[in-house]
Amino acid sequence: QLQLVESGGGLVQPGGSLRLSCAASEFTLDHYAIGWFRQAPGKEREGVLCSSSSDSSTYYLDSVKGRFTFSRDNAKNTVYLQMNSLKPEDTAVYYCAFRLDYSGDYYYPDWYDYDYWGQGSQVTVSS
Repeated sequence: QLQLVESGGGLVQPGGSLRLSCAASEFTLDHYAIGWFRQAPGKEREGVLCSSSSDSSTYYLDSVKGRFTFSRDNAKNTVYLQMNSLKPEDTAVYYCAFRLDYSGDYYYPDWYDYDYWGQGSQVTVSS
């Protein structure tokens, strides 16, 4: 059973940066499509950034384009979400999610397409 452990959340001022990490218990992440989702109080969980298992295709929520980026370090079994120019409306609990996918070409922007989830990281953007 794949386990995901998140870290890196916290409080940051508007315009600041944070990097979320999601460490996986598997030895290789090659065949997993990755998703980063967030959920603010009273709102539905939404896809922020989702990548195919080959990283050939990536989805970005419109409001984070140009500010958030994704990376994958297979040697450390860890994926990252780099968040720059943070805004108060980015405040939410952020979740990483994995889906086993051998196709390599598809990203999955809907939360119900994923099988494994991190525990969530609170990100608060406030002055």
